Amino acid sequence: MDNNYLIPANANRGKLILGYFRPIDLTIFSIGVVCSLILLFIFQNSMSNTWIALATLIPAGIAIFLVLPIPYQHNILVLLQEIYRFYFVNRQRYIWRGWCNNYGKDIRKK
Repeated sequence: MDNNYLIPANANRGKLILGYFRPIDLTIFSIGVVCSLILLFIFQNSMSNTWIALATLIPAGIAIFLVLPIPYQHNILVLLQEIYRFYFVNRQRYIWRGWCNNYGKDIRKK
């Protein structure tokens, strides 16, 4: 076979925790949940106010949103990182030089 191996697309899932999560994903998730629990303990007397109850759940909601698996990407955090790298870090400029481009000059002479 000349050391030519065909690796399936989901081969990297074996390296992930439970097949979906990287260690950083679980760290982000646990920090968000712990922050929400701390806020719940701090504001437990004022949980009758809906806005305070929702505000205490915001860190856990953001953490869950970031580690949510999506198709064709690992999760939303990886998608946001790739968008950032594409638009701001490794931005490349492609110049079209095809047969339909006039290259900025008028070819017809009068």
